[in-house]
Amino acid sequence: MKVEESPLKDCFIIKPDIFRDKRGLFLESYHKKKFIELTGIEKEFVQDNQSISKKGVLRGLHYQTGEFGQTKLVRAIYGKVLDVVVDLRPESPTFKQSFKIILDHENLYQLYIPKGFGHGFVTLSETSVFAYKCDEYYYPGSEAGIIYNDPDLAIDWEFPEEKMIISDKDLKQPRLKEVFK
Repeated sequence: MKVEESPLKDCFIIKPDIFRDKRGLFLESYHKKKFIELTGIEKEFVQDNQSISKKGVLRGLHYQTGEFGQTKLVRAIYGKVLDVVVDLRPESPTFKQSFKIILDHENLYQLYIPKGFGHGFVTLSETSVFAYKCDEYYYPGSEAGIIYNDPDLAIDWEFPEEKMIISDKDLKQPRLKEVFK
């Protein structure tokens, strides 16, 4: 695997070694020892989550607060998503900055998202199967979010907003300046 730094501090793009032949392909989706060697980060992932979404579904921007904050390793198993992260760590040099990347079943990239980041994605293909590893168990009381269309973030989701499918909960998230005054 190859690890590349994203423009946001401590957020990495993971590019797996892919072995293709007439049967299809093979890859290691995660190898703890190699990950530690390439990043210097040792994480114990304790929960795997998966979602299936149809075209236009936007999930996010979500994060978890306090002791239940989660580091995530995300990927699209099938389909194509635009994945977006926002650094919400006030002490970080990239605080309030965002980064986006296409994750799909062709490039098979993964994104390592440290605690303190907001995360979301929109499905660009007809359907997507999205998976993420977390280093903390989900705790409902630590759920938080930022509205996906916050003008201060100015994220181009590369999908028509009027065609997005967004949960009521995500439509009611606060703006960044309401959370970080």
